[in-house]
Amino acid sequence: MKILVIGGAGYIGSHVTREFLDQGYAVTVLDNLSFGTRRNLFDEAVFVHGDIRHPLQLREIMAEGFEGCVHLAALKAAGESMVKPETYAEMNLAGTTNILNAALSAGIPNVIFSSSAAIFGSPDYLPIDEEHPKHPENFYGFTKLEIERIMEWYDRLKGLKYASIRYFNAAGYDVEGRIQGLEMHPQNLLPVVMETAAGVREGMKIFGDDYPTRDGTCIRDYVHVSDLAAAHVSAFEYLVEKKESLAVNLGSETGVTVLEMIHRAREITGRTIPADAAGRRPGDPAELVASSGKARELLEWRPRWSDLDTLIDSTWQVYRKNFDLT
Repeated sequence: MKILVIGGAGYIGSHVTREFLDQGYAVTVLDNLSFGTRRNLFDEAVFVHGDIRHPLQLREIMAEGFEGCVHLAALKAAGESMVKPETYAEMNLAGTTNILNAALSAGIPNVIFSSSAAIFGSPDYLPIDEEHPKHPENFYGFTKLEIERIMEWYDRLKGLKYASIRYFNAAGYDVEGRIQGLEMHPQNLLPVVMETAAGVREGMKIFGDDYPTRDGTCIRDYVHVSDLAAAHVSAFEYLVEKKESLAVNLGSETGVTVLEMIHRAREITGRTIPADAAGRRPGDPAELVASSGKARELLEWRPRWSDLDTLIDSTWQVYRKNFDLT
């Protein structure tokens, strides 16, 4: 089967591309390389330099014929989205509408969408399941939720089937070392820890050490990016077999504190990783942990690589090679 992976040169997209290739699919990658890198492209996949803001280009590419489309192209900085909503509306909302319209025009029946836990906002209860109230607290989260609603209508009115995969905190790298391109402009905890370990940063900040958690720092649910990638393939196969849309949360269901991440990274890397406490950031909840029960039930998905040591070590190996560290 032929799959189009939009955003397939990025951090998550390259792992999704690799997983589809490993499972025997014929993959075409579409990416504008604003956040992706050519280092993350594979010889086995066709590459097209393109942009989801260009609807005619999308229609031409999709007219080549695909059984499914994976949509990972989006802007994702929550803070930036609050000061540049017009930019996020153009890329995330208008860009996704272009993708859906092109898919309909080309007769592509299935779309896999990378959604986010940001659609939920601060938790009313834990773990967060699919039925949790959805009250995004930033414009980025709003765009992801709005896209899910648009896809529901496209399914209802046009029969376009979709799988919305709501990531919690993607982390780690391919354990076989086949993906070496570093994530551009990372903002999540583990890449910041790695940049500090590698000496790219002199030190890092711990935003809040007085939360009602076991060590005072925030708790987050980290899921290995290869586990996320496997879920995309399972979700596509579900759409093909069941011909019904779905939305699932994906996390390890295990919370890790900021200090636990830093302490274990020091042990694995052998680096000091200077970290100083700073004030809380507005809107940071004390704890976010997923329930992935629905993914287990419908997709038979279980994380293989999402333990803390694998998350850290697989990331450190890539940073070591990129910065030529011993």
